[in-house]
Amino acid sequence: MQNSNQKIIAMLGPTNTGKTFVAIEKMLKFNNGIFGLPLRLLAREVFDKCVKAVGSDRVALITGEEKIIPSNADYFICTVESMPKEKKVEFVAIDEIQMCADKERGHIFTDRLLHARGEKLTMFLGSQIMKKIISDLIPNIEFEKKDRFSKLAYGGYKKISRLDRKVAVIAFSIEEVYAIAELIRRQKGGSAVIMGSLSPKTRNSQVELYQSGDVDYLVATDAIGMGLNMDINEIYFSNLKKFDGKKTRRLSLVEISQIAGRAGRYKNDGKFGTTGDCESLNSDEIEKIETHNLPEAKIIFWRNSKLNFKNPDKLIGSLELKPENSNLMRTQDSLDESVLRFFLKKGVNNNLYKTNLELLWECCQIPDFEKKAYNHHINIIDKVFKFLSTRKRRIPNDYMKDQLKGLGKDHGNIDVLSHRISNVRTWSYVANKKNWVENSDYWVQLTKSIEDKLSDKLHEELTRSFIDKKISVLSRNLKQDLILKTNIDEKNKVIIDNQYIGDLKGLKFNIALTSKTLDTDVKSIKKAARKGIKDELQKRVENIIEKEEIYLNENNKIIWKDFSIGYLKKGHNYLNPDIDIIADDTLDEEYKVKLENFLKDWFLRHITEVLGDLINLTESKIDNQYLRALLFQLYENNGVIKREEVEHLLKLITTENRKKLWSMGIKIGRYHIYLPKMLKPKAVELRISLWKLFNNQNILSVPKSGLNFLTNEKRDKRFLLLCGFEKFNKYFVRIDILEKLFIMIIEKTKKRKFQINSQMMNLLGCSKSDFYNLMEYMNYKKDKKSKDTYVFKGDNKKKLKNNKIYLKDNPFEKLLSLNIK
Repeated sequence: MQNSNQKIIAMLGPTNTGKTFVAIEKMLKFNNGIFGLPLRLLAREVFDKCVKAVGSDRVALITGEEKIIPSNADYFICTVESMPKEKKVEFVAIDEIQMCADKERGHIFTDRLLHARGEKLTMFLGSQIMKKIISDLIPNIEFEKKDRFSKLAYGGYKKISRLDRKVAVIAFSIEEVYAIAELIRRQKGGSAVIMGSLSPKTRNSQVELYQSGDVDYLVATDAIGMGLNMDINEIYFSNLKKFDGKKTRRLSLVEISQIAGRAGRYKNDGKFGTTGDCESLNSDEIEKIETHNLPEAKIIFWRNSKLNFKNPDKLIGSLELKPENSNLMRTQDSLDESVLRFFLKKGVNNNLYKTNLELLWECCQIPDFEKKAYNHHINIIDKVFKFLSTRKRRIPNDYMKDQLKGLGKDHGNIDVLSHRISNVRTWSYVANKKNWVENSDYWVQLTKSIEDKLSDKLHEELTRSFIDKKISVLSRNLKQDLILKTNIDEKNKVIIDNQYIGDLKGLKFNIALTSKTLDTDVKSIKKAARKGIKDELQKRVENIIEKEEIYLNENNKIIWKDFSIGYLKKGHNYLNPDIDIIADDTLDEEYKVKLENFLKDWFLRHITEVLGDLINLTESKIDNQYLRALLFQLYENNGVIKREEVEHLLKLITTENRKKLWSMGIKIGRYHIYLPKMLKPKAVELRISLWKLFNNQNILSVPKSGLNFLTNEKRDKRFLLLCGFEKFNKYFVRIDILEKLFIMIIEKTKKRKFQINSQMMNLLGCSKSDFYNLMEYMNYKKDKKSKDTYVFKGDNKKKLKNNKIYLKDNPFEKLLSLNIK
């Protein structure tokens, strides 16, 4: 009976009307109160608000899995199932009272609607669809209508790729949620994920991720429709059908409205619409949702709460009791009831189940958080019941330890972690039941600790899987045209708004790609980079031009601070290559031209310094046609030519003109005519590098600097001559060393014979046997009478004769030939 001092108010209205806020303020004006909420998550949220208002010593939190009850608590914030029934308080509130129409939990809300009362004030908060049915069931109740703070309008259909910021996409299966979250990650940078199966801590972390602005999108199941207050501008349905545990059905208009109503926060207007392959809403449905003109609830679910535990039949009879009011419908097939029937059938011949009916019923109400393996759930209840029915009447420590064994491991994917959390929540619920577990305080703390640890890891996995924070931050800032804070560290890493996006290698920006980086990501990063690195690129160009700290490597690339900033490519001849710069598109055209002109000028100076003698061959003004022809041949052959190939020209050049060759740095040797300076390591490397570039030869390699003698018959003869080596069968001898060796031989020659000495072998740096072989290949004949003596023969006789005449008639060139040092 309701006494005259009791006031009952039903505060009804759509979402975003501030009903919960008003009820909290009203409760705190009373000395004490109980506030019932549909979710542990919401209970925690209201608990935190109350603690902030009146202090932690006055506020208790009671849920199935968590209990914080100070000794002097005045205000009890609870899930509806955990509301203390016998406690007398001045104020009672039940939020989301339309849950009375929920098939699974509705009977609990209905029981609180009918029986939970505050001594001074009782408040029911929820949808306006409950007004008629509440007025039929509760006499003398007052109604307060709450209007929405903002408008709710239909936004039509939008592709996911075209969704604006602060949007939630609704899906109705884990597979759909994951698929849409991955799509948004690719196109928008990522989204937070909210599902009913997530632990409260994980859900809170995901909500915070969204609320903080780290991501602008949310993918959620219909769990979003109940009390979660977030800054959502628009809500889009990817589907209007869901599987309700028995069948796939279309959402009711009330359900659609409840979810759509989460769009628009306080004074900000909200929109709702459809996306993906979702069917369209008809005009009548749209109008009713926009105007909150929803059909009244016709029935709500009920189950008798005054059970008879005298025997199994009476217990079942009391559960099957039908309601007297036509507005009430008895709950069918609830999990706890079907589990009870299973045990009563199983225990027909077992007094244990018959004589502990109240305890058995309490055990049957252990929630099935996993909702996958019915038999597993049955086994847990059976085991718990049997422990509580023994003489100790406690679940032992060893059993709790075994059940939690391995659940604390925090590795695995999203599904594995979710499975572990579901298991832990079961044992958290058991540990929180009064007098059920040995050392209950310990197990309460341990299960909470494990759940928190796994929840944090699950949050990390969701974030890692469905959020590319880099793309998310950059996309948002670019869309809002915000100034991007760019930093380039000493390792050339480009950090924009605290996100590592890539590396600035020289003048080229390289995106930090991952296996999940897509074309849309690349566009966002490049756009951000253009804004962020433009000034730095210009500074680097100025630095390159000013300090000239560059060099040309063996691959014809121009290097600055270990990075390529340009490269040579084939030009109209091998000493005049073209130059292309290696710079990012972000660099202004003005600076590109500036850099290109500088590199061309630098290379001209560089090649003139290293290959000056070779370049001068084409620039000298020579009147003598034979001398001119010889210089042309020498230039075309990269500064080295075999004497026998131009002997006919050489004979036509006078002694006076030969002096001009010497003044140009050209040496006329016994085997070759060449530029000695072009045999220096730096010159050889550059000459050959340019020759290979012009002739598209990338396979051949230059011999190491310092080698005078090579043994490899497979080497390319023509290429080795360019490198300054002459071939004798399987040996190659450096041509300037060959000339010195020839002079040494002439100096030691008497009567067409000469004796080998260690000085000759040391000059080449070869073994004695190799040197003997070389003499044979050079057409010297071994003297039969003396071991280390060789004789001039064949062409060498002529060479010896010519040489004596040559040295006699040309003392100027004799000086050159004998200048070994």
